Amino acid sequence: MNQQQQQPQEQHEEATAMRSQFNSPTRPLGGQVAIVTGASGGIGQAIARELAAGGADIVVHYHSGQGEAVQVAEDCRRFGVRVQTVQADLAVPEQAAGIITAATALGSPQILVNNAGVSHTALYVETSLEAFEHVLRVNLVAPHLCMQSVLPHMLRQGYGRIVNVASVWGMVGGANEAAYSASKGGLIALSKALAKELGPSGVTVNVVAPGAIETQMLHDLTEADRAELRDRVPVGRIGSPTDVAAAVAYLVSPAASYVTGQVLSPNGGWQT
Repeated sequence: MNQQQQQPQEQHEEATAMRSQFNSPTRPLGGQVAIVTGASGGIGQAIARELAAGGADIVVHYHSGQGEAVQVAEDCRRFGVRVQTVQADLAVPEQAAGIITAATALGSPQILVNNAGVSHTALYVETSLEAFEHVLRVNLVAPHLCMQSVLPHMLRQGYGRIVNVASVWGMVGGANEAAYSASKGGLIALSKALAKELGPSGVTVNVVAPGAIETQMLHDLTEADRAELRDRVPVGRIGSPTDVAAAVAYLVSPAASYVTGQVLSPNGGWQT
């Protein structure tokens, strides 16, 4: 094996050793800074709490849910970690990239979870260009901007974990959700491409694509709709935000150093 082939292995060992002085079996993310976008929503809150429980200092991003963001920040601090809240409109490129700059107040970030997103339900022929572009800006362009901004920090350290939260509709497409499906499918493709590009650098890029999860997006379902949905899920229930958070926590952990370019779909076996 020549020197060029050995370099990624040496970088991995050095980065792992550096973090081991902070980590423990119960706090595997100790000493790391994690950014969670959309952390005021149901899934984002669960992710922020899960990573804080693992020992990471947390950057809680929110758009309009200030009260919820303050509450999740308080919850995270109970784990003895540092927390910073950042407000930003991800549809505005400068604000999306600015999240990373604001996060450096806690230190150089090692973890980025692009969780924030918007949905749009309408017939495709009735979806305006404005609506289509808005969904793409928030669900695809904003993660792109956040990743471009955080990568210089990760590349300098020779270590990083990026997880992009997509959806099963990004994998198979959803009727009446063409814009949403396109944005999440694009996010999956972008993640896979970056995983190949960044593989030698010690930075992993993965996707969590949830199925039916009990969040605001299911708020308008009737009880009959919920019963029908539960019947279609082999495990017999609608997923919870903590199911998604557990998947994210694994992918950002040191244990997942050999996992990149993958789509992990917590969906209860739901065949879409």
